Amino acid sequence: MLNPFIDLLSNLIHLYKLCVLAWMILITLISFKILNSGQPVVQKVMYALSRLVEPALHPIQKILPDLGGIDISPIILWLLLDFLAQALYKYFYNI
Repeated sequence: MLNPFIDLLSNLIHLYKLCVLAWMILITLISFKILNSGQPVVQKVMYALSRLVEPALHPIQKILPDLGGIDISPIILWLLLDFLAQALYKYFYNI
């Protein structure tokens, strides 16, 4: 039988990855002025997603060199979360 705690952790990681994806899409839509950041709904969603995602991005942004205005820290966070989810299954199911 599969370990339900590992499945729960993996599902939480995937849910967090969806938050990161939604944050990246929202930031892109605001920067291209497709969404108005002054709208109350956009502000609330952006506030919630920023509170969830940005604490994980700051340590990555400190390590990365300056790339001239290009922020690849969400991509690195996405890859790290994917690695963590795969490592959970690999480590705990191959014992």
